[in-house]
Amino acid sequence: MMSISVLVILSGVIAIWFLWQKPSVKMEQSSQSMSETTKVSSTNVSNTTTTVAQEQGVTIVNGILVVNKKHPLPSTYNKGEDPQAKAALERLKADMKAQGFSISDQYSGFRSYEYQQEVYGNYVKRDGVEMADTYSARPGHSEHQSGLAFDILNGSGQLLGDSPDDTQAVEWLATHAHEYGFIIRFQKGKEAFTGYQAEPWHIRYVGEQAGEIYESGKSLEEYLNVSGGNYE
Repeated sequence: MMSISVLVILSGVIAIWFLWQKPSVKMEQSSQSMSETTKVSSTNVSNTTTTVAQEQGVTIVNGILVVNKKHPLPSTYNKGEDPQAKAALERLKADMKAQGFSISDQYSGFRSYEYQQEVYGNYVKRDGVEMADTYSARPGHSEHQSGLAFDILNGSGQLLGDSPDDTQAVEWLATHAHEYGFIIRFQKGKEAFTGYQAEPWHIRYVGEQAGEIYESGKSLEEYLNVSGGNYE
């Protein structure tokens, strides 16, 4: 009888011990699952993603305002020249002059929707729509309306690159613009992406991402993976 009682008591103790251990096993499994979830989340965060935002009709991709033949600005967008971009432009021009290049104090900067409408209309009258579209933006599609784009002029008041004497200045600008936060927006060979013929004088302020864009050798459309090319 004593042996049977002892066995019963021992069985009860073992059962209680086993039940007490099971929550511990569940906790370990739960902890492991949480760890795996955290790793997946961390991996997702580390992947490169493209963030596209629409703010009052303006397309912003990875923090960069995009305006081209597929992504227009509203006619009411009228912020004028961006102060940071303007300051960078002045530093750039001063350094070009210090290098001995003939650069004008004048430049073509911000253009309102209405002014671009006039500019584009004059080109259409002169060359027709098809030709004008290769070098001039329709109103609402001009980077100049963003206040972040500038056309640099040589000492004679011509667009930089229009004179054979501008060759070295054009090369210097293409190589160093990114050091001031600018990119050459319309590169030769990138017409299918940008929608415009090459313009070595047209620089676009993008800030700290300029160096990476320059090193990539890509157009802004390629770099941001956004649609470009001609009008739809």
